Amino acid sequence: MNRSKRLCALLGVLVAVCGATLILLHTEERREKIKNSGEVILEIPGDAVTALSWEYGGTALAFHREEAWVYDRDGAFPVSGEKIGELLEQFRSFRAAFVIEDVEDYGQYGLDNPICTIDISTEERSYRILLGDYSQMDSQRYVSIGDGNAYLAQSDPLDCFDVGLNQLMENDRIPGLEHVTELRFAGDENYSVVYEEDSPNARSSADVYFVRQNGKNLPLDTSRVDSYLWLIRSMSLNNCVSYSAAEEELSSYGLDNPDLSVSVTYIPESGEEEPEENTFTLHISRDAETKKAMAEAEKKGDDGGDEISAAYVRVDGSRIIYEISADRYRQLMAAACDDLRHTSVFWADFADVYQIDISLDGSLYTFISKEDGGERIWSYQGEELEIGDLRSALESLTAETFSSELPAQKREIGLTLFLDNEHFPEIRVELYRCDGRHCLAVVDGESVSLVARSGVVDLMEAVRAVVLH
Repeated sequence: MNRSKRLCALLGVLVAVCGATLILLHTEERREKIKNSGEVILEIPGDAVTALSWEYGGTALAFHREEAWVYDRDGAFPVSGEKIGELLEQFRSFRAAFVIEDVEDYGQYGLDNPICTIDISTEERSYRILLGDYSQMDSQRYVSIGDGNAYLAQSDPLDCFDVGLNQLMENDRIPGLEHVTELRFAGDENYSVVYEEDSPNARSSADVYFVRQNGKNLPLDTSRVDSYLWLIRSMSLNNCVSYSAAEEELSSYGLDNPDLSVSVTYIPESGEEEPEENTFTLHISRDAETKKAMAEAEKKGDDGGDEISAAYVRVDGSRIIYEISADRYRQLMAAACDDLRHTSVFWADFADVYQIDISLDGSLYTFISKEDGGERIWSYQGEELEIGDLRSALESLTAETFSSELPAQKREIGLTLFLDNEHFPEIRVELYRCDGRHCLAVVDGESVSLVARSGVVDLMEAVRAVVLH
């Protein structure tokens, strides 16, 4: 008897296991079939949508379309139609990887208490889309569209809808500044930079930016000007602190009287034969409290330290104010003429130099060159020489600080370089001792900068190595 009962019990277990196996196999077969189908479950053309709202993470955002998209809570908020369009684009042809039909328990998919609820309206109808749990096994999210089914979506809508209000703002845009023709600085710096190709004021073929100084057009270092323009071009205008700043509000950001305004005139890339110039202006300032504290410190003879509690920028006449880092503020404020000029004492194209007269140790030495197969062959007193060390030492002389002081001590070395340059046929470089660490560089009779004396010593040794070998 006991044996019969045991056999019956085992038979019952076997039947149950077989039944479960058949159900599981049927479920897997059905799931695999639908998963590979890529069924379209929603088709909502973005241009037909009149309203969009969603709730996620305790935040609710709602927008409606008039002539343009409007934020329901504040009509002054500058909504980016492009970014709203990106949110709606995924529902233009929304596909499911897997469908569970006639769902009885939405809770097992996290759809009874959805993580995100999205409402979309058109003129004809409204849609409610619920986002539930994320299936770690399938790496897809459960979705309900109110038709009695649950779906695993091919793409997760939450990837797009996990955004804050500021990320949906129509921010000001910084143009590419493709071909800059002029820069104008106003505020702490007041001067203009012009772009001029093949200028008679160019000492190097790379010289294209010039500033008017002391009655002359002084070449600026093209790489330094381009780096400054890159600072502007690469800025991310996304940290908005106010999107509707009125004139009276600008003072709290220090932008009623900016520390610096940079206006860039440029020619945009276009298909037009003669495109018109545009001008882009960036206003830069510290907050009002910082400006006041630094001004008071300056009156007391204190430099006020280098603490900047907040810094801001504004584009043209926009009402949007953006906060920037203290480091970016300092970089943008480094716009004095000395910040952009050449630091090299000699920056002309050395390939144009055909003769060098050098005064050193009371003697005059002349190095000459001749063209040979596109290269210059240098010689001294009829003997060919290698001039690489001399050239390297000369081109390595750079300003530690710019200076207009007059020479007060003896001249260490003087060079006159003769060039195949119709505008600058010769350039005179004289180096005067100042102290144990510095020499004064005088170029064409004008004091330019203080350079490291160690570099001047290297230059003198390079000359001696040639003439005394």
